[in-house]
Amino acid sequence: MPRRKTFLSESEGNNAWTWWPNDEVGHNQEAKKEINVLFGTKNKFDTPKPERLLERIVHIATNPGDIVLDSFLGSGTTAAVAQKMGRRWIGIELGEHCHTHCIPRLQKVIDGEDSGGITEAVGWKGGGGFRYYKLAPSLLTQDKWGQWVISKEYNAPMLAEAVCKHENFTYAPSDSVYWQQGHSTERDFIYVTTATLSHDQLQELADEVGPDRSLLVVCSAFRGRREGYDTLTIKKIPASVIHRCEWGKDDYSLKVENLPKAPAVTEALVGKPRKPDQPGQQSLFADESSG
Repeated sequence: MPRRKTFLSESEGNNAWTWWPNDEVGHNQEAKKEINVLFGTKNKFDTPKPERLLERIVHIATNPGDIVLDSFLGSGTTAAVAQKMGRRWIGIELGEHCHTHCIPRLQKVIDGEDSGGITEAVGWKGGGGFRYYKLAPSLLTQDKWGQWVISKEYNAPMLAEAVCKHENFTYAPSDSVYWQQGHSTERDFIYVTTATLSHDQLQELADEVGPDRSLLVVCSAFRGRREGYDTLTIKKIPASVIHRCEWGKDDYSLKVENLPKAPAVTEALVGKPRKPDQPGQQSLFADESSG
């Protein structure tokens, strides 16, 4: 197999180059054997990257504790190497191999069951963990007239959960009180509906809420006044969601240091140094923790 060659530019007009021979950083056949040990011979990656190659790249480009991003995670080699080298990492993958390869592979790394690749060279014994996040479908879409409407992919519970997320409420639907779909405090609740509410319905809600609680009502439309219900705040969807969306920004950079505890991003695996619960997709915005 031809040796790999990488060119490094020291300054404009002055190019330095170095060989990375396969006896130092591995080759595709070595990498394929590593994958076969993890997943058997029936895997979809014919030319995976060897862990030794990624080790050199990560060693040159980062320090322990830095964040390594792989936006096309593939079989999970970059994340596995980053975990073994004490780096934090984010891996993004939209393919089904996120579930068939990435998650099982990284679980083995964390459990200390991956003896291949750079495991012995870096003295990896297992440990740490990762979170799995799945991107929810778009809440809003445009109809044929260009008007923003709720996506047909959303049923009533999904819509309520999504709006709770946008409005900073905890989604926790009550089994007995239909309008208590979430809460921000013990006395502040949210009710989400696609119905058009009349004045009488809003007044009835206000009477049920009473003077000691408050209710944010998010509906498709309403008839009557917006004010006058002392304990109700009324908003319409999709307008209430559109103004919270980040349209027209020059920079959509992810602020990793401020990640919320259970957000939704793309189908992503985010490495972290803790021992979470067993994986399981709980809801629209829940994460799957592993490790």
